[in-house]
Parts: sequence; C-alpha cells; structure tokens
Amino acid sequence: MEKLRIVFMGTPDFAVGILDAIIKNNYEIAAVITAPDKPAGRGQKILFSAVKEYALSKNLTILQPTNLKDELFINDLKKLNANLQVVVAFRMLPEVVWKMPKLGTFNLHASLLPNYRGAAPINWAIINGETETGVTTFFIDDKIDTGAMILSKKTLINPDENAGQLHDKLMELGCEAVIETLELIEKNNATTTTQVETEEIKTAYKLNKDNCRIDWNKSAKEIHNLIRGLSPYPCAWTTLFDDDKELNIKIYESKIIDELHNYEVGKIISSKKEIRIAVKNGFIELISLQIPGKKKMTSKELLNGFNFGDKSFVK
Repeated sequence: MEKLRIVFMGTPDFAVGILDAIIKNNYEIAAVITAPDKPAGRGQKILFSAVKEYALSKNLTILQPTNLKDELFINDLKKLNANLQVVVAFRMLPEVVWKMPKLGTFNLHASLLPNYRGAAPINWAIINGETETGVTTFFIDDKIDTGAMILSKKTLINPDENAGQLHDKLMELGCEAVIETLELIEKNNATTTTQVETEEIKTAYKLNKDNCRIDWNKSAKEIHNLIRGLSPYPCAWTTLFDDDKELNIKIYESKIIDELHNYEVGKIISSKKEIRIAVKNGFIELISLQIPGKKKMTSKELLNGFNFGDKSFVK
C-alpha cells in the first residue's frame, strides 16, 4: 500500500466539501491549487476563492497560478513531490500538469458520465427533467471530462428540487466517491471503464444570458424545470412589460397549475395573494422572484407594494 501525498485543485464551494472530507480522512495534502484572487463588487474588494478561504483556515500551502503552463509554477509543482492530484471544479489542465504525478490525476464530476460533460452538469440535469443523476471520478486525459472512469454513485432528483439543493446532495455524494477512489488507488485496486461515445450523449453547456431566459412558449413543465434548474444561481429571467414599464425580473421558484384557459401566452394574472403567468397548457405560478433594485421576495411580499396593470405580460 502506497501512502498518498495529494495536490488538490479546485475553486468553488463544491470543491471545499470534498477537500474537507479528504483532510478528515487523514490524507496528506501537499498543496492546494486554486484560482487567483480577483476584485469583485462595486468597491472592487479583493475576493478569495472558497477553496483558498478554507485552505487558509487549515494552514495549507496554496498556489494560485494565472498560467498553468508557466515554468515557475511547473517547477513549484514538481518540488511538492506529490504522487496524486485530485481535481474538483477547476479549469482544464495542460498535459505537463496532469501527467506529472506517478499515480495520475483524477477528477470528480457532478454527473453520471458520459452524460453532462461540461461546465454546468447540475443545472442541466434539472433543466432537462432528469429524475436521476450522480457523480463520477475519472482519470484526466487531454479532453474535457472524457477520461477513463473509476467509479460513479447515483442519486434521485426530486420533482421540485432546485440546483442549490441538488448541489449540496451531490457534494455529500462526491465526498463518498472521492474517499472510495483514494482508497482504491492507495491499495492499487483502481480499475477503469472507458467512456463510450454515442450520439445520445447530453452536454452541460456553459450557462449564459440567452439560455437562462425563459421561453414562455414552452410547456409548463419545461419552464418550471428551467426555473428550478437555475435557482438560486444564476437564476432564470424574463422581461416584464407593465403599462410603460419594462423590467428584467429573476424568478427563483415556481409552481405548475394545470388549468385550461383562453389567455394569451405570457399574460400575467394577479390577485392580492398570487401571480400567475399563462402558458400553453396551464399557468406558471410565481412563488419567489426579484425585480430590479429590490431583494428577492415572495409574490405575496411583492404584491403588497406592486400592482400589475390589466395589460401586463412577460416575454
């Protein structure tokens, strides 16, 4: 059995949970590689990544290269004398980096590969109405999320679960998967399965303003899935037209109402207690949302101070 000396690479909260599990299971962390600090917000205050914040609290060695091919960084990485690298929610690695450790470099991905390779697997699984997802560990190769799989773990997606809730569930599952993978590698028992390429493989495209916008001509279920798949971040959005106002609003939570009607698609029907938007096969009831210049609020809270006109609609 070979003692592991690990370099961990990651940036967001999802990676913090995994790094914490590795440390709690008494594995040696030679260093943590994370994104460079960046200014954020109006005051341009310097922001550390979630992984850096955690690494500082544990007094771990931290490297923050801007260029992963930089000779100084490569030399610093070699000096760490690690025999394994673990990658969780980081950027694509050059071959000189992922080939460096004797025992290889493995990645944890938040989907059941080969489906949902890419930047936003948690979001797209919900947006596409999947009822099952999971996590996969695999050895990195020269493409994105295509390497030989070590193991995977499955979980159900509940009908009204949002991306934030699924994120937390998959982080827990990811901890189990990474620790099991480390044990297999440590005992030299890791076997791999090649990913099979088919035309049916679904992709986890990068989220942008266009694919986060709601198309009200879609079915109630598709719209509801988009809203929960983008909640709480980056959030589904739409443009509200109300009298002479035109507002881009974010929608965090919705409910499907199966009810026949004769309204035009996008028409807003509001009462003192609820906001409904007409769609082809019923209504989407808005549960929580955000209008410009205000914090997130429930529909009831919004209706306390906001009146919709008779001709208000979304598009």
